[in-house]
Order: sequence, then structure tokens, then C-alpha cells
Amino acid sequence: MKKIFTGIDLGSYGIKMIVCECVNGAFHVLAATSVKSKGVKEGLIIDREQALLSLKKAKENIEGILGTTVDQAIVTVPSDEIEFNIVSGEIALEEGALVDAQHISSVLQEAVLGKVSDDRELVTMMPISFSVDGKEGVKDPKGMTGETLSVKAVITSIPKVLLKETVSLLKEAEIVAVDVSFRALGDYYEAKNADIDSGVSAIVNLGYDNIDVAIFNKGIMIKDEKIVTGSREIDMEIMKRYYVKKGVARALKENFAISNTRYADASDTIEVMNRDGEKITIGQLEISELVESKLVELLKLAKKQINLLTKREISYIIITGGISEMAGFQYVVENVFDRRAMTLDIRTMGARNNMYSSVLGMTKYFYYKLESRGKEYSMFREKEENEIVATNRKVSTTRDSILRRVFEYFS
Repeated sequence: MKKIFTGIDLGSYGIKMIVCECVNGAFHVLAATSVKSKGVKEGLIIDREQALLSLKKAKENIEGILGTTVDQAIVTVPSDEIEFNIVSGEIALEEGALVDAQHISSVLQEAVLGKVSDDRELVTMMPISFSVDGKEGVKDPKGMTGETLSVKAVITSIPKVLLKETVSLLKEAEIVAVDVSFRALGDYYEAKNADIDSGVSAIVNLGYDNIDVAIFNKGIMIKDEKIVTGSREIDMEIMKRYYVKKGVARALKENFAISNTRYADASDTIEVMNRDGEKITIGQLEISELVESKLVELLKLAKKQINLLTKREISYIIITGGISEMAGFQYVVENVFDRRAMTLDIRTMGARNNMYSSVLGMTKYFYYKLESRGKEYSMFREKEENEIVATNRKVSTTRDSILRRVFEYFS
């Protein structure tokens, strides 16, 4: 069985959709697209009809690349009103039995049983450590023997209404949500390595409508907070300064301005139309000063939030989000933070842009969960796997469940 996964990130600026294949632990992008998002603000669906049109457009783009239907996916959900809880559970082991993936699933089920209220939905369950016959601090107990297996884990949950909004939107687009994930978790799994996993790290995603700040301790998300501001502020400031329309402001930000003035060309200028239909000339150095000033403001807010979320020593601070692709961005980061902070650098062919960090990383997290539970899964049927890119054939789909998590956390 091939291991092919689809991820969808319902962002305020763009809806990102990606299809990856995992081969020997390495991820290869088969298709990726970003569609201008409408009907989504601050990560929440505010206009269902517009959001559905944007999602369908992204789906059509991916299907056009692959030549087959996309009808299953992992999707990001809002982290608004997120709750973190530490839970524990214990099960008895059969005499002489080796701990296997099923035992791990069973003890996770025991740990979460009755711990999530009826009006909330479990989103993640991340084991802190396992214990076999009182031997604590075990990261992977598979293959061990004993009489009891116990686990301590961090679970997260959100109000059911938030999850239902997202999952039912996918259903209208004829996509089954097989799992859900937080954007910050995807960012972490895109950035993670052995060094980052060994200590306390902060993930900062500079989004269009909000800044998401999350704290991870040895790979486990322990805090997450949304700051209601983002790179939209840069667009608004450009609009105000030069009296131009929103589309012009965005184009200036993305295609002309430099995030750090040391790289701006004082002699470089561009002509644009203002709202009165008059031609105006804008210098690169001038607009870059504006952009850098707003970026510093946003990063200082993120820095303040990190300090509010944890007093622990931070080993790494990773900054991502589409705005972080601007030339010279790392120097702005270093001016606000220090050399512990770094801009994410995605190396995966086909998705080398930080706007894809959440959606690419959450496919990796999904694969990690499957591996840890000893399961195999593909979001494409075997016949479709062989026909990807070979044909434009469309496959009809009929599924009734709203959320069909393929393995939950303990199935």
C-alpha cells in the first residue's frame, strides 16, 4: 500500500491544499495549491458559501494536477478556546505478552475515557511517557514485557461547534475529514528535528488575521494562544500611506517591498494608481521602512506572548507564515529576538514556501500517529494510486459520516 495523504489548511488569506506521498519516511509533494480565501476570518468560517467556493477551487486545482478525485483529507481546526489537560491511564498486560501497538492504543483509550466533556471534541493526544511495571520515563514501550502498562499524556480539546463547522464544510465539498489538527502542530512537525525535540521551543505563525504562538516541551504542545492581529496590518498601513486599493497594497508588499531596509534599493521606484486614479511613484526604501516597522511591531507582540505563556528557558523560536518569505526577514527576526530565533526554511520540493508549513507538517504528524499505533493507511484507493497523473478520470464518492477518523487515537 502506498502512503498518500491530503492536507487542507483553511487560512484567512489562502486555503492551502497539499497531497504528499511518504516513501521510506521521506515526504514527496505530489500536488500543492493555494487559493485566495474568502469567507474565512481569523481562522473561523464567517461566510459558509464563500468559504465553500474557495475550498472547491482548491480541490479542483489539486484534482487537475493528480488526475483523480480527492475525497479524504486532514484539516486544520481553530485553536480558539483550546483546553489542555494532563491525563493518565493503566491497563493489565497478558502474562508473557510483549507490548504492541494495540496495547498502546488501549492504554491511551483508558487515559482519555471520561476526560472530555460532551460539548467538546478531542483533537490531540500526545503521550508524555509510558511506564511498564512502574519503570517510568519510557518513550516507546513496544517489545517490553510486564504486568501493567500505564501512560501520562497531554490532551487538547475545542468546542464541538468549531470542529463541526470545519468538518461539515469539507463534507459539502465532498471531502471526508479523516482527522483534524491544529495549525501550530503542523508548523512544529515541519520544523522539528532532534535538537528542537530535546527542549522547549516556541512556534510563531505570522498569519494574515492573527498571530498563533505555541509552546512545545520535548515535542508536546503545552500552550497555544492567538493574537488577533497579523500581516493584514501591513496592507492597511500601505493603503493608508499611499491611498491605494487593497489589491495594490498587497502587490506592493509581496512583489516590491523588502522586509529589511538594509537590502532595499534607494534608487528603485515603482508607479501605481491611487484611489483617485492618479499615478504615484513609490520608492523601495520608503515602503520597506514602513513594512519593517510593522513587522517589528508584530514580532514584538509575539515575543511578549511567548514570555506570558512560559517562564521556561526557550531553546528555539521558529517563525513561519507566508509573510516570512519576504527578503531580509531573518534579519528583522534577529533584531527583535536573538539568534535562538530562526525563520523556517522548507526544503520539500513542490512546497518551498512557508505558507505551506502547517498543511505540510500536519501530514507528517498524521503519518507519525499511524506509525506509533502500528497502522497503515492511504487516502487514495489502490487503483487511484496507480492512476494519479495518468488520467483525468473522476471517481464518484458517497460517504455519510461527518467525521470519520480512520484510527482515532486508540481504535
